[in-house]
Amino acid sequence: MKKIQMVDLKSQYDKIAAVVNASIQEVLDTNTYINGPQVHQFQKSLEEYLDVKHVIPCANGTDALQIAMMGLDLKPGDEVITADFTFAATVEVIALLQLTPVLVDVDMHNMNISIEGIKKAITPKTRAIVPVHLFGRTANMEAIMAIAAAHNLYVIEDNAQATGGNCKFSNGTKKKAGTIGHVGATSFFPSKNLGCYGDGGAIFTNDDALAHKLRGIVNHGMYERYHHDVVGVNSRLDSIQAAVLNVKLPLLDQYNNARRSAAVKYNAAFLGHSNIIVPFFDENEDDYVFHQYTLRIIDADRNGLMQHLLDKGIPCAIYYPIPLHSQKAYVDARYKEEDFPVTNQLVKEVISLPMHTELDDEQIKFITESVLEFLK
Repeated sequence: MKKIQMVDLKSQYDKIAAVVNASIQEVLDTNTYINGPQVHQFQKSLEEYLDVKHVIPCANGTDALQIAMMGLDLKPGDEVITADFTFAATVEVIALLQLTPVLVDVDMHNMNISIEGIKKAITPKTRAIVPVHLFGRTANMEAIMAIAAAHNLYVIEDNAQATGGNCKFSNGTKKKAGTIGHVGATSFFPSKNLGCYGDGGAIFTNDDALAHKLRGIVNHGMYERYHHDVVGVNSRLDSIQAAVLNVKLPLLDQYNNARRSAAVKYNAAFLGHSNIIVPFFDENEDDYVFHQYTLRIIDADRNGLMQHLLDKGIPCAIYYPIPLHSQKAYVDARYKEEDFPVTNQLVKEVISLPMHTELDDEQIKFITESVLEFLK
């Protein structure tokens, strides 16, 4: 059996090596390392794929979130609501801009931000909501947009884990995750569903005026060289990373289908076990793109299971072991433990198994049998 990886980028690369290498070589031959034709090609291709008017490439996903907030002219002290159960980058940029993060609990069913939690957290100082499409499952954007419209709030989608996923609306229509709010942000970190071979990110919007402002912000506030019209940053997607993404974008749906296929096999092995709650999803839908495959282990030793898997050479991880409201950098007297019952439960139960495009049946069988062996 091939060695099991949490994310097997090498095997994925091996299948596309010739095309990737040729694409990178084109950059080397033309010496257009910043804002070269590969970047413009990727921007246009991603706009078409997402069916969004504007894609603004940038240096990484954290920058994408920060620049999105800068573009909306949020002011110090403005309150921004986001989920307690997610990676720190989401709340990090809120704090960096001297905005006031307002953390709320998540929904037990999908681990995404709680709709009721959002409603309860709104105050006269609230200016924006940042839903995170966690683990590749899309948040309830229809409800979130309705709340935002009722309270005149911005919605900034953190789409770092769900590129290619769809949000389905009650009228049967679908839109790509990241394109529904006023602005969306994503990451092309190598392990993402659409990943490059370094750092990279992008911002999405259908708002022409906002897109224009964002394009200035990512480039030192310049629209014309040495003319600084807005306060900006230095955050550009380099041409080599764009060259990689140009090869991988046409394969994204195939990659996401491979992840869903692996999830189906995982679920079939675990379904009905009294100590395991699997991530439920409709196999005929394409809203869940499985950036992570995350189980909940109940009435059993989650940490013991993790060590058991590691001892057998099976990588696994806990995303996330400490809620944001308990992180030293973000502790606030406003937060009470009773405000976060779901998050506080999830951090004790979740464990993520290997999930990537190259998982084969032999590996999945070994992983699932190893989990069941411990939980017998």
